[in-house]
Amino acid sequence: MIPLAALLLAAAPQSVAPPAAPAGVAGSDPAAGCVAETRSDPAAAEARARRGGAGLRACLALALAAQDRYAEAGATFAAAARGAELAHDSRAADYWAQAGNAWLAAGDAAKARGALDAALAAGTLVDLQRGEAHLDRARAMVALGDAAAARADLDQALTTAGDDPLAWLLSATLARRGGDLGRARADIAQALRRSADDASVQLEAGNIAAAGGDAARAEAAWREAARLAPDAPAGQSAAQALTQFGGK
Repeated sequence: MIPLAALLLAAAPQSVAPPAAPAGVAGSDPAAGCVAETRSDPAAAEARARRGGAGLRACLALALAAQDRYAEAGATFAAAARGAELAHDSRAADYWAQAGNAWLAAGDAAKARGALDAALAAGTLVDLQRGEAHLDRARAMVALGDAAAARADLDQALTTAGDDPLAWLLSATLARRGGDLGRARADIAQALRRSADDASVQLEAGNIAAAGGDAARAEAAWREAARLAPDAPAGQSAAQALTQFGGK
């Protein structure tokens, strides 16, 4: 089996969502044009954002993330958040949340936690946004070795981001590692309902079944994970588990 922190971080999305354009801004606005360009030509968007200065800082962060330069993206989103706070701009919390997501992708859980603390403390994130911030902070807390704090954040995430299969997957994994197989089985069932074609979900379903001594269910789930993503980490971990478990 792979370590909990590795599973939680590997299973989570490694992309940063585009920053929301200001309300009422026309499509010809420089920020909107820059954000659109990050999808087609992130290097050109980076150059445009650097020419645009502080007003295009969030777009610069997004362009950096689109080029897998996550540490730089995190720092740039954080700068955008601080600028928004000074301007009393309501997007500050969203920028902090995106900074946290980028730092998670960069593997810097401590910086991610700080950014996500700031995002949640602002009190302006609501519904799905707030749930996803709790989910990201749970990922950070697992990486930092604080399972209790991760559980608290995951429980919050499940109330407002319960349609996200990742929340159920991470909750199930955390429960299994904590020895609560009843909770693990219930939560992985929710993840399977939402995303049975996700190799990470099938991998964890196999892990939970194996922990409970159900060899047939474990092997079936691992085989499905290996079939769904033979070249991805989840599929490879499933194939390794099958070998170790004696499956063919």
